[in-house]
Amino acid sequence: MLSKNTLKYLTSLRQKKYRDREAVFIAEGPKLIADLHAAGMELRQVFSSDEAVLSHLEPQLISSKDLKKISNQKTPNTAFAVFAKKPEQDFKESGLILVLDGIQDPGNLGTIIRLSDWFGVSALLCSGDTVDCYNPKVVQASMGGLSRVAIHYKSDLASWLKQSKLPIYGGFMEGQNVYEQVLPADAVLVMGNEGQGISDEVSGAIQTRLSIPNFGNNQGESLNVATASAVLLSEFKRSIGR
Repeated sequence: MLSKNTLKYLTSLRQKKYRDREAVFIAEGPKLIADLHAAGMELRQVFSSDEAVLSHLEPQLISSKDLKKISNQKTPNTAFAVFAKKPEQDFKESGLILVLDGIQDPGNLGTIIRLSDWFGVSALLCSGDTVDCYNPKVVQASMGGLSRVAIHYKSDLASWLKQSKLPIYGGFMEGQNVYEQVLPADAVLVMGNEGQGISDEVSGAIQTRLSIPNFGNNQGESLNVATASAVLLSEFKRSIGR
């Protein structure tokens, strides 16, 4: 049985201010926990309601009732862990850099982190108002990509973009057809907020606007930002092999 103090501590980590104070984050589910641990993330605490789960990590066995209390999920997945955040990494201005301007949905950010891992993005640069990459929902959606992608936050993206020596592209509803472009290996790709797109301030620093053409008859507003990121990242990587 978990003590009241332990319960209070673990549930507090749902909030960014407490994660920042303790320099930790939470992850749930045996596979995600095992993947993060195997990738070298520092494991601080691990709990499980099933003694056969993650036995190599020697989790503290707790009841399903206690697991439900600390879980951030509607249906708890037998295991819960606390990891130390990654040490701050140096930012390298090379390769393909993905810039996120005001992404708010944790599921979108987690998926974009997973995509960045898949496509070998050298760095992920987020505006200050982008959702915290250690938000529990982001961690779950990233499927372990959090351990392998260098993620940085900058309060003034526009200033950084204006001084960058790399060519700067942005995803827009209206722009050059991405399928007709030859894209460089070293570049910056900017993706914007789910509802508002790329902010005016950041748009001013973008040199080339890219769009994904609509080949169907659907009159939907736009692609989901994570889906659009997948298409554009794929095209950048495909251009390298041309």
